[in-house]
Amino acid sequence: MKRSYFLIGGLLVAAVLAATLISFPWLPSRVPTHWNVRGEVDGYSPRWTLFIFGPGIMAFMLGLFRLLPWLSPKRFEVDTFRSTYFYIMLVILAFFAYMQALLLWAGLQGPWNITQAIWGAICLLWVLLGNVMGKVRRNFYIGVRTPWTLASERVWDATHRFAAKTFVLGGLAGWVLAWAGAGFWLPFAALMAGALIPVVHSLVYYKRLERRGEI
Repeated sequence: MKRSYFLIGGLLVAAVLAATLISFPWLPSRVPTHWNVRGEVDGYSPRWTLFIFGPGIMAFMLGLFRLLPWLSPKRFEVDTFRSTYFYIMLVILAFFAYMQALLLWAGLQGPWNITQAIWGAICLLWVLLGNVMGKVRRNFYIGVRTPWTLASERVWDATHRFAAKTFVLGGLAGWVLAWAGAGFWLPFAALMAGALIPVVHSLVYYKRLERRGEI
């Protein structure tokens, strides 16, 4: 199973590298790589940097996900949620592949407002991560890693079941706001709420257990 996940990940990296190589001769010498909150291009980079932004970052992420299980200390191994761990890896790689496709399209077609396309992808990423958040077990790399979740497996599990709901709701709310033309701050606030509310939950729940003498 592990080999299959890395094979799919490697194919994603190879596909993005191939798309970048094919597009490269047709790209201008400098391509848009950054947009401001109004969706206006405010940053350009040499076209060769697309090999770093796309396949370079993806290859690094693939290698990092390969290394993290070995780095994990005992009692915090990612092997305890292996299939979820690799699912998250593929979701993140797919996200970067999509972002590279947007950059290539902007380079080939000229500057355009990709705000909604970017926010749609980020919000979908939140939803996909939220769908499996309740399956993530205690570790140092993925999930709501606060002093209180890391100190107690019970708090970790309860917080991540809660975070599964807030991530999905935050992602869906952000997606609706982005496609309704709400600009930058409202979708951003929806995503941040989905990510930060579980942090507060972990503290409150830990202190409740502590008062009961259950920690």
